[in-house]
Amino acid sequence: MDDMDAPDILLTNAHALTPDRARPRADAIAVSGGRIAWVGNCGGSMPILPPHTQVIDCGGQTIVPGFIDAHCHILAYASTLTAVDCSAPAVSSISDIVDAIRLRAQSTPRGHWIRAVGYREFDLQEKRHPTRLDLDSAAPHHPVRLNHHSGHACVLNSLALQRLGIHAATEEPPGGTIARDLDTAEPNGLLLEMSDFLDARIPRLHAAEIDKGVALANLRLLAAGVVAVHDATPVNSVERWDAMRRLCESGRFTPSVVMMAGADRIDGFADRGLSYGSGNSGALMLGHAKIMLTQSGGRLFPSPDELSDIVAATHARGFPVAIHAVESAAVDAAAQALAANRAHGRRDRIEHASECPPHTLDALRRARPVVVTQPGFIDESASRYLAELGAASKWLYRIGAFIESGLTVAASSDAPASRPDPLTAMRAAVTRRDQAGATLNAGEGVSAMQALRMYTTAAAYAACQEADRGSIAPGKRADLAALSANPIAVAPERLGEIKVTMTILDGRIAWRA
Repeated sequence: MDDMDAPDILLTNAHALTPDRARPRADAIAVSGGRIAWVGNCGGSMPILPPHTQVIDCGGQTIVPGFIDAHCHILAYASTLTAVDCSAPAVSSISDIVDAIRLRAQSTPRGHWIRAVGYREFDLQEKRHPTRLDLDSAAPHHPVRLNHHSGHACVLNSLALQRLGIHAATEEPPGGTIARDLDTAEPNGLLLEMSDFLDARIPRLHAAEIDKGVALANLRLLAAGVVAVHDATPVNSVERWDAMRRLCESGRFTPSVVMMAGADRIDGFADRGLSYGSGNSGALMLGHAKIMLTQSGGRLFPSPDELSDIVAATHARGFPVAIHAVESAAVDAAAQALAANRAHGRRDRIEHASECPPHTLDALRRARPVVVTQPGFIDESASRYLAELGAASKWLYRIGAFIESGLTVAASSDAPASRPDPLTAMRAAVTRRDQAGATLNAGEGVSAMQALRMYTTAAAYAACQEADRGSIAPGKRADLAALSANPIAVAPERLGEIKVTMTILDGRIAWRA
C-alpha cells in the first residue's frame, strides 16, 4: 500500500509541539496521502476535509515529530532480542551469567552456538569481565559468545575459541586485541574490537530467529515513537542492503531506514548501480559511507594519513562519510581528515565524539561535521565513567559545548549498545544524570527543546532529509508521536516517565498503547 492509499486523518484537541521555530505550536494537524496537509488551530481557518476523514481526538496530548534514531544497528539489535539477556537487572554477577547461559544450554542441541548479550563488567559484583573458564562451567559442550553491551568486546568459551582457531600463537587482526594469560599467552576468552573477525567465522542466525528478532525490534521501536533509523553498521554491503530491502518491502520492519554503506564496500553498491541517496527515500535510502577509526595499544587504525586518503577516495565516489571516533585522538584525526577534505555542500558526520577536551573541540569547530552522540550512554553509564576515569570524565559527551560551538548535534541509541528509548535519553541529555543519580558534567546539559531537536530536526538533517521529515509542517511526511505529557513543560527528571501513546508512520497509525 503506497502513501496515496493512506487514510485522511485529522488530529484535534492536540498540543502539537514542533521543533520548527517558524511554527512552534498548533492544536490540529490534517494528514492526507501520508503527508501533513495542514497545521493550525481549530478556531482558525481549517481546510475543507473529505467526508471520510478519520478524526482522532488527542485528548490534549502532545504531538511531536516521530523520533529519528540517527545511529543504530538494526540486525544486531534484533539478534540481541532472541539471545540470552545478560544485562542489568537481569544479572548482577558472573554467577548469574553462568546460570542464565546454563539454562539456555539445556534447550540448545549440543554443539550449537549459544549467544548471550548485554553484560557490563562495572555492573557485576566481581567488577571484571567473565573468562572462558566461567563460560565453560555454564556450557562446556556448546560454543558460547557473550557480547559486551558496547558491542566492542566479547567473551568466548574454550569450545568457541577452538572452533575459531584462536590460540596462543594466533596473531591479532589490525585494531583487535586478544586478552591472554600473562604466563602462557593462552587466550582468556576476552576479545576487543574483533566483531568483524568473529562475524565472518561464526554461523549466521537461522531465518526464523532473524524474523523473530526483527519483529520484536520493530515493535519496540514503534512503541518508543521511533519512525526512522540510520543503520551505521560498518560492514553494510549490497547483500545486507538486499536483506533490509526485503524486510522493509514485506512490512516486517516499518520505520524508515537510512542504511550506511561500509566504506570498503561501496564498489559492490556501485556495481549494482546504487549511489549515495539511492533507494526509496521514504522506506530505504543509501546513506553515508561508514569508516571505523579505532584506537588500540596507543595506535590509530587506520593511521591519520590513511584515514585522510580513505575520506578523499570516498568523497570522490560521491559519498559523504560518517567516521566512528570515540577517543580524543581519534576524534582529532577524524576532524582533521574532514577539514583537509572539505567540500561545499557535503554533509560529513562524526559518530560518537565521546571524549572531547578543549583542543579536540577546537578541531571539531574547524571541521564542522554533524556530530551524532548517544545521551543514553549517560543514563546507563555515568557512574562507571566517573569511577573509572575520574577527572578525565569531564570531557565526555560534551553535548552542550557542541551546540554552543554551532555544531549540528543529532542523537541516537547505538542500539544494541543502549536501549532505543529517546525520552529516557532526552532526560539524560538535560539532567546529565544516570539511573543511580550520578551526575556527569552538569554544565553540559541542554534544554528539553534542544534534546527534542536532536532526535527530530537535527537527526533528519544528519541524513540530508530535513526537507522531508523531522518537523511538523505541511508537505512533510506524516511521521508523528503522541506523548502523555509535554516534554518541554515537565520537570527535567520526569522526561523519562513520559509515555508514547501513539505512533503515526506515513500517515497511518502504526502503534497505539
